[in-house]
Amino acid sequence: MAAIALSVSTVKPLGDRVFIKVSESEEKTAGGILLPDSAKEKPQVGEIVAVGPGKRNDNGTLQTIDVAVGNKVLFSKYAGTDIKLGTEEYVLLSEKDILAVVA
Repeated sequence: MAAIALSVSTVKPLGDRVFIKVSESEEKTAGGILLPDSAKEKPQVGEIVAVGPGKRNDNGTLQTIDVAVGNKVLFSKYAGTDIKLGTEEYVLLSEKDILAVVA
């Protein structure tokens, strides 16, 4: 079996899924205490880098996705599939797991 080299440009989400670059997690608490890697929480904010074509309705029409590439979004904490490409972390998730667009 041949190995496939994944990069952001080679990943195209299907259906109503989106590919999100996860924002960096906080290094310090509000009081200034440095957090070790094991104590950091998974970030819930990221930037959309790729979107799928949309979901098909029962009658066969394509329902487009409400978000676009470049939007910063807030997503569910345990949603999606975590993917690491190089040193960057990404999440592949369904549009329904996006909670809000961050201005």
